[in-house]
Amino acid sequence: MHLDCNSNKNSSNSKRRKLLVGVSAIAVIGVIVIVYTYTTNIGSSPSSISRTYLSNTPKLIPAVAPGVAAQQSRNGQEIKHIVPLDQIVSGGPPTDGIPSIDNPKFVSVADASKFLQDSDLVLVVSLNGETRAYPLLILVWHEIVNDQLGGVPVAVTYCPLCFTAQVFNRTIDGKAVVEFGTSGKLYNNNLVMYDRLGGSLLSQALGEGIVGTHAGENLARIQFDLAYWKDWKQLYPKSMVLSTDTGFTRPYGVDPYDDYYTNDQLYFPISNIDKRMGLKEIVVGLDIGGQYKAYLLHQIESNKVINDKINNKLIALFSLYPRMVRLFNPLIDGQTLDFQYNASTSKITDKQTGSEWNFDGIAVNGQMQGKQLIRIPFDEGFWFEWLFMLKL
Repeated sequence: MHLDCNSNKNSSNSKRRKLLVGVSAIAVIGVIVIVYTYTTNIGSSPSSISRTYLSNTPKLIPAVAPGVAAQQSRNGQEIKHIVPLDQIVSGGPPTDGIPSIDNPKFVSVADASKFLQDSDLVLVVSLNGETRAYPLLILVWHEIVNDQLGGVPVAVTYCPLCFTAQVFNRTIDGKAVVEFGTSGKLYNNNLVMYDRLGGSLLSQALGEGIVGTHAGENLARIQFDLAYWKDWKQLYPKSMVLSTDTGFTRPYGVDPYDDYYTNDQLYFPISNIDKRMGLKEIVVGLDIGGQYKAYLLHQIESNKVINDKINNKLIALFSLYPRMVRLFNPLIDGQTLDFQYNASTSKITDKQTGSEWNFDGIAVNGQMQGKQLIRIPFDEGFWFEWLFMLKL
């Protein structure tokens, strides 16, 4: 069914845009989070794992402590910010207390299979003919990987508190290449990154500067996939995989976030609670011309193909493999296609020409053979965080 947020809004927020929510069932999936106990040695339980902190890190933009208003920076100018400063809170660790990976090393699929299990999730990015997979069992300990892929400087990021993954181009203003680190702060439970060039704070989920010189500016996003290792290694056996040789001692393979993903508790306050779905339902969220719709992940997985219309624009969702979702524009060469999944053949065809399409949106047989659909970006994460990303 569809739920229109306009029927539930109050007078103080009359400018909310229309939100459509596709809801069919409740799904529970498992991701993970912790409150760290700082110790000098690695103990037997995840909560006693020590953290290695980087030294000599740049100072962040000041005036982000709870309860403060806009203050003056060191040069006497007012600090630029686009969110209430008292909503940016300490997550516990200090700046770079969760160390980013800045000199990543990669191994082959065969070597990665020695430390990855079939059920492990990997974040995969392809740029200019180069493909790399970043296991979440590594990202969960570092949250940011500063990398160079296909000649493009990228930041591969993951926030386990919100289950939001994002990949950004690290080039700002078309020229300056910045390196990102973890600030130790959170905004709506979400990772707040900082740029090591100027110290601006950025929301990982929003991909936007929130405090400092780059406040209000958006990072360029890069498309990616989330997939189970079992499927990815078969689909793309020649891709390279982030190595556990990170320069840090971490028990990769031990997930430090325990049962956070399977309960309904949050560690920090959030700006909006919408009970139409569980706080931690995994949703695939679409923004089509300022109109929004969320699909439960398992809803897409079970249907394999969903044809829909949002804001008078047609879209097509494919999910041929568990956990993997891709969104396409079904318009090609002036013709709009409706897609269907044949369970007996495990193939996707369009109703108009009968052509067969693969998961990359390429027609592999039939009248449309060789044609390729345009892929559309979307957001994925916990229900509560997706609503926050819309700024509703």
